[in-house]
Amino acid sequence: MQTFNPNKAGLVLGALIGGWHLLWSLLVAIGWAQVVIDFVLWMHFIKPVYVVEDFSPGRALILIVVTAAVGYGFGACFGLAWNKVRG
Repeated sequence: MQTFNPNKAGLVLGALIGGWHLLWSLLVAIGWAQVVIDFVLWMHFIKPVYVVEDFSPGRALILIVVTAAVGYGFGACFGLAWNKVRG
């Protein structure tokens, strides 16, 4: 059975989740985030009640770094667990 490199698994998941939040930050920066979140909630039969605040570069950087780091952690843990179970 194939093993995973925990570092690569972490990097892939971290890049995916960090990239997703980079996209969200860009939507906030260009002023499209409110429309997107309203539409997504509407599709799920949820009345939109959230208001997207103005863009803040510092907060966007924190969002991207934290979510990428958490994604890396989960990916690495998954790789380690997979290798232990399938080892």
